[in-house]
Amino acid sequence: MNNVKKYANIQNELPELQKVLLDAIQSEFLEIKSVEKQCDKYKEACEKIENLDKARFVVFSKYIKKSDHRYEKFIFLDEKGHEVCDVSGQDMELYGLLGQCMNLELSEEYEKSVEHLA
Repeated sequence: MNNVKKYANIQNELPELQKVLLDAIQSEFLEIKSVEKQCDKYKEACEKIENLDKARFVVFSKYIKKSDHRYEKFIFLDEKGHEVCDVSGQDMELYGLLGQCMNLELSEEYEKSVEHLA
């Protein structure tokens, strides 16, 4: 499934996204989710982490076990895909502050490949 691009409109929605992140997200090596800005956990983190309040999305690995999250780096992006900050898993947890990226549409090719696997 490495050749299948996951999102049809990611480049239009996030035009400033770095190519390396774009490729990793499209190949499902990394995951992108929206940040739940109303979450108390997020609001508290914004007080401690510079520029986190500008984040709309976060990129992370879905393959790292929960016990190893402290070794991970989370990359926070603004509404255009520009990196606003990165945070160590040692400094914060993502659990409870992730939402779906409602502006990103799965590609037809990806949906067919997922149906085929089911």
